[in-house]
Amino acid sequence: MAETRYDAIGHDYTSTRQADPRIAGQIWAAIGDADRIVNVGAGAGSYERADRTMVAVEPSAVMINQRPVGAAPAVRAGAEALPFPDDAFDVALASMTVHHWTDLVQGLREMRRVSRRQVVFSFDPSVHDSSWVFNEYVPAALGQAYAAPLEVVVEALGATRVEVIPVPADCTDGFVIAFWRRPHMYLDPSVRASNSAFALLDDADVLPGMARLAADLTDGSWAARHADLLSKESVDGGLRLIIAG
Repeated sequence: MAETRYDAIGHDYTSTRQADPRIAGQIWAAIGDADRIVNVGAGAGSYERADRTMVAVEPSAVMINQRPVGAAPAVRAGAEALPFPDDAFDVALASMTVHHWTDLVQGLREMRRVSRRQVVFSFDPSVHDSSWVFNEYVPAALGQAYAAPLEVVVEALGATRVEVIPVPADCTDGFVIAFWRRPHMYLDPSVRASNSAFALLDDADVLPGMARLAADLTDGSWAARHADLLSKESVDGGLRLIIAG
């Protein structure tokens, strides 16, 4: 369950998972001038705005307790049973959360029920799983992203468009793909603890790979293998913005 998962891994979200302004700009361009917004799986409040009428929905008390003073009011509930009447909101937003839901399709149906439009920040699992960090160092993480297949999200929402969200080299939101050009960040236990791709695995599936990565950074072999990445300012890491309504 998302509640149990984030009670375990969500303690440092306010320090490691800061909203990236470029990603926020793309999300809010999709939302447009809508005012009444429900943020489903809202966590600590990333990608919310104070100038809109927002309500947050979050099942984890650990995440709710990290929401800053002045953040949108939070209702403790799961996506699968939103405690609102039909068409209560202009837009339902979900950011980096749908892959954790107990019942993906039911949660997406609930988003459609309570809002006229839906905006989901998620990822294409096939692109996400092509990352070097998984394939070279933590192969046990491969497949986790398929808990929310892109085509299932698109179909369940009746989405009208899907946008690529580029991942900047200096991305301030510390999701797992954010560090594609900053490999040393994966060696930080607090970074790994705030990413389910690592945090849900046993240490035996992660730490040997981190030891190899540390060695490859020291001897220059990582840089030699990935010289093409060092000249890029952004990449397609699989992040997608799915827009319906």
